[in-house]
Amino acid sequence: MSEYDVQKPQLGGVRPLECDSHHPIIAAIDLGTNSCRLLVARVNVAGVRTNYFRSRPKPLSWKVIDSFSKVVRLGEGLHNNDELSVDAMDRAMEALAMCRKKLDRYHLHSLRAVATEACRRATNNHVLVDRAKKELNLDIEIIDSDQEASLALKGCSAMLSPHIPYGIVFDIGGGSTEVILVKLKKDGKRRPGYAVPFDEIDSISVPYGVVTTTEAAGIPIDTVQSHEYLQGRIFEELREFVERNNIAKLIENDELQITGSSGTVTTLAAFHLGLAQYDRRLVDGMSISYEDLYAVINRILTMTREERLDQSNIGFSRADYVLTGSNILKAICDALPIKTMRIADRGVREGILIDLMLEAIRM
Repeated sequence: MSEYDVQKPQLGGVRPLECDSHHPIIAAIDLGTNSCRLLVARVNVAGVRTNYFRSRPKPLSWKVIDSFSKVVRLGEGLHNNDELSVDAMDRAMEALAMCRKKLDRYHLHSLRAVATEACRRATNNHVLVDRAKKELNLDIEIIDSDQEASLALKGCSAMLSPHIPYGIVFDIGGGSTEVILVKLKKDGKRRPGYAVPFDEIDSISVPYGVVTTTEAAGIPIDTVQSHEYLQGRIFEELREFVERNNIAKLIENDELQITGSSGTVTTLAAFHLGLAQYDRRLVDGMSISYEDLYAVINRILTMTREERLDQSNIGFSRADYVLTGSNILKAICDALPIKTMRIADRGVREGILIDLMLEAIRM
């Protein structure tokens, strides 16, 4: 059983797990532009401390005991007037209420709930924050793009190979795409939850996400010409980042690894594997060649909407967004032309849990 095999709660209204100093329970909520996600985990304090200097903590250090994910399309209509719509906020509150119901099963040691690009952009974000506090007693923290990138990097850090000196981690979100460059250190103090020590070198937040770009006026994405136009714009956004960090030289010297995190990359990975139903255990941590990735992207971009709807591993909620996401991913691959990419089904939530775990073991 891995650290992501969720344990089923006991029935009959009994709290499944109590929180104590040896096994504190922590939780993370990520309210994004497209989805609301929850993870609840139990920390084995002794296990974390025992494995502090190992290259990677054992699964017993951290066990996910509950999870939840729901598409809420919080950023829907945001491009019209930079405001969250009433319907979008209602969908978000419905999902947050499900999170609250799950959280009430546990005696929590700590909880952190964050909101990202949609709430950052919205001039009326306080309405949603106030409702969450008043109706659900949830404190929603709106984080900036640097904080979002840092949390996504922490969440994906276990994907980084210690044998390649530099790494790029990117996350295609609903409202923006975060790209982070790190340098791995062979020597240095290891931290729980991290495969190897590293320093963040640079990052960029590209203002293209699967929700906001799909809905943006004047950017159709259903023709070859529109695909090329969108890919070209995103490529230009990345050009300065690539040039100032001499990425071409790193690629030439085989000194760069890339990890992708998002619903787009995991959906395309599942599509590549031919999965009838998504299976996280097969996708998280897999490697895919650029040749295969380009083939999958081209297949998605040439499908009709009806054909995408017929794909069980895409589904209704992602039928349109996967088209935009594929364009964004194609631009990233073009800007960062290496041979393979690592797929991570993890991100901001896991980054939050790592921070909360560190706090818990210092009790």
